[in-house]
Amino acid sequence: MGLLDGKRLLVTGVITDASLAFHAAKIAQEQGAEIVLTGFGRMRLVERIAQRLPRPAPVVELDVADSEQLDTLAERVTPHLGDDPRLDGVLHSIGFAPASCLGDGAFLTAPWPDVAQTLQVSAYSFKSLAVACLPLLGPGASIVGMDFDNRQAWPAYDWMGVAKSTLESVCRYLARDLGPRGIRVNVVAAGPVRTMAAKSIPGFAAFEDAWDGRAPLGWDVNDPVPVAKTVCAVLSDWLPTTTGSMVWADGGFHAVGVATP
Repeated sequence: MGLLDGKRLLVTGVITDASLAFHAAKIAQEQGAEIVLTGFGRMRLVERIAQRLPRPAPVVELDVADSEQLDTLAERVTPHLGDDPRLDGVLHSIGFAPASCLGDGAFLTAPWPDVAQTLQVSAYSFKSLAVACLPLLGPGASIVGMDFDNRQAWPAYDWMGVAKSTLESVCRYLARDLGPRGIRVNVVAAGPVRTMAAKSIPGFAAFEDAWDGRAPLGWDVNDPVPVAKTVCAVLSDWLPTTTGSMVWADGGFHAVGVATP
């Protein structure tokens, strides 16, 4: 019996088979879940990637900045859910920042339209996605956002860091408002993993170099599986009273101030 037997999950943010979202979907299937993916832009690529899962998954288009696509999301997902149209979980793994918002000095120079796009796509969309899925969610459902712990300022992360802080706050307010419906909302704060998104961050190597030496459990930037397993755990029924929380999957990096001996 798998951890997610009988669960129906919507997974966003799959771009390549190196994506954290792809590995979360893969492990969720291995644990018994049925998966529906969303894609944006390069839909044929996402559809090809969906064929690489243990069981090919359907893909629906979703631009989280498009109100029409959000308004019709539940309707477009429903045909893929069989006779009982419900979702038991949603993974928000979406983030974007224009180049002007990342890199040394970007915080002081990025123009507001670019900052606004960063905040909308990377943080506000967590609320947008949750609301779009509400018609399919009921008591016991779990909404999870992919996070990078931004309780402190990071080199070169700049406005994406601010967006992650906003995402963490959105999580708490969603947990407040959806809790009475029996819906849990949490974020998983992952350590750095080499994904397409990571490649777009200037100076990402600085994160890689620091993490393994400081994390008490060590850290492998080439291994997305520990993060994906954590996501699946939070999507499962095994954290029934955990909501509004940041759940770390970072080897313990957040807990120590200097590198371990």
